[in-house]
Amino acid sequence: MAFDGIYLYSLLYDFKKSILNCKIDKINQPEKDEIILTLRKDRQNLKLLISASSKFPRIHLTNINKPNPLQAPMFTMVMRKYLIGGKITNITQLNGDRIIQLHIESTDELGFDSKYILIIEIMGRHSNITLVRERDNKVMECIKHISSDINTYRVLYPGVNYVYPPASNKVNPFDFSINDIQSYLNNNDINIDERIFSNIFTGISKSLSKCIYENFLQDNNTINIENIFNFFKNFMKNVENKFEYKIYKDNEVFKDFHCIKLSNLENIYSSISFENPSELLDEFFTVKDKQDRLLNRSTDLQKLISTNIDRCNNKSKKLKNILEECAEKEKYRINGDLLTSYIYMLKKGLKEISLLNFYSDKEEEYLTIKLDENKTPSENIQYFYKKYNKLKKSEESALAQLEKNEEELQYLNSVMTNILNCESYIEIDDIKKELIETGYLRFKNTGKNNKKDKSSKPMHIISSDGIDIYIGKNNIQNDYLTLKFANKNHMWLHTKNIPGSHVILCSDNPSDIALEEAGILASYYSKAKNSTKVPVDYTKVKNLKKPNGSKPGMVIYHTNYTLYTEPSLYNTLKFEGNKILNK
Repeated sequence: MAFDGIYLYSLLYDFKKSILNCKIDKINQPEKDEIILTLRKDRQNLKLLISASSKFPRIHLTNINKPNPLQAPMFTMVMRKYLIGGKITNITQLNGDRIIQLHIESTDELGFDSKYILIIEIMGRHSNITLVRERDNKVMECIKHISSDINTYRVLYPGVNYVYPPASNKVNPFDFSINDIQSYLNNNDINIDERIFSNIFTGISKSLSKCIYENFLQDNNTINIENIFNFFKNFMKNVENKFEYKIYKDNEVFKDFHCIKLSNLENIYSSISFENPSELLDEFFTVKDKQDRLLNRSTDLQKLISTNIDRCNNKSKKLKNILEECAEKEKYRINGDLLTSYIYMLKKGLKEISLLNFYSDKEEEYLTIKLDENKTPSENIQYFYKKYNKLKKSEESALAQLEKNEEELQYLNSVMTNILNCESYIEIDDIKKELIETGYLRFKNTGKNNKKDKSSKPMHIISSDGIDIYIGKNNIQNDYLTLKFANKNHMWLHTKNIPGSHVILCSDNPSDIALEEAGILASYYSKAKNSTKVPVDYTKVKNLKKPNGSKPGMVIYHTNYTLYTEPSLYNTLKFEGNKILNK
């Protein structure tokens, strides 16, 4: 992804018009590696998001609202102490690289003016946010503490002198000469190919380098240092006048973005244009970052559920093997019955005997039965009956366990689907509570008052013709919607034999449009969300029954209809708030 030095340059170009001289009004830290500065200028509030995420580090203005932790982290407390009320006086980029410096002037407790630099390093897993006092270069606090055990080049924690990351030996794209390029090529083994510009200059991504190289070949028949210098010098001179903020996508999947039109991608992907760099980054990263954070937050839960699913699958295999063995139980009963009928022909010492099988449909069919020569006739007969009874009991037990195991497996698959469909941390916490109630997780008493704990509510959507639709996001919500909330004549929808959400359509005679939209929602919030032609059962709530002792979210029904829909149609629905707009 092309969040490179050139894009960062365009972002700062926009920042100097939007956030320069803004006053810092609030500071929040919704994530452990992310802060949001609420800025005020000309009676208008702006939110500046700064993230040191190892996967999606970035800085941009945002419109997204995120819940804050109940207790502010230490980094937030220090930032509030020194920066609240401060003014952003300057914004700089270090040598065309992905390092930004926000220069801030504020007033301390004694009324003296103080100057600070908020240094944002956008460097993958090495990304960081550090508050530095300008007069002595002391680190006041950083969002990630770095010790000498982690990094031998520099340390980052309160009280030490700030040291910048190792400087790149590449050429600065904003300040270079032909001798700089020649010297760099002489000292490094650089191939003349599509990566040449990213290999020579800092802040040039591979995708941008490829685009520049293709344009260079169109304008130049000869590849030499002078032509490379002249072409790139002219490119950088005109770059400010060519900002075109575009996201390139394949269907609905975002592939790349940049502030410069990537001509090599124009014919491959469709694109979305934006007015400024912050809007683009907000659109590109918000969904990806949210999914990544939710995935990380739920990793332990997924591992727990996967382990239990594997346990159930292994148990199912063993039980089916037992049932295969028990399938031969009738053979032992028949042997016992035949020996009993012909007991007068038996005597101790026989190794086998052939008897007329009166259970067979064929006439005059004899069955050879092996005997234990050391047992009496009665003992041999008892052996076959005991074996039969043992296999019969084993079969009954295995069938009962298999039914219970299949129910547990169905429940675990539904929990896994709910985890993967989570859209907030509260929904993940609700699933944790559910797993504690069902005994899969142990309750940890932290000694803190949990009165402020919140639970998520079922999703509420209004169909295009005005009918309320409710969707359960976990099995506790599913039970609540189906067994307590819904009217007995409301319509209930669920994917057929596929784990998913319970969907309640609040109408006893819904329109075809509302039923179709509810079916799309039921298929999208299920394990089959990436499939096509998903069957969705629907019936009235009064036809549902919850068996005694069954897991949360489990119901049975017999009277139902089935419709087929495609989950991908969800992406074609247009919403205004929570209402589906008419097609």
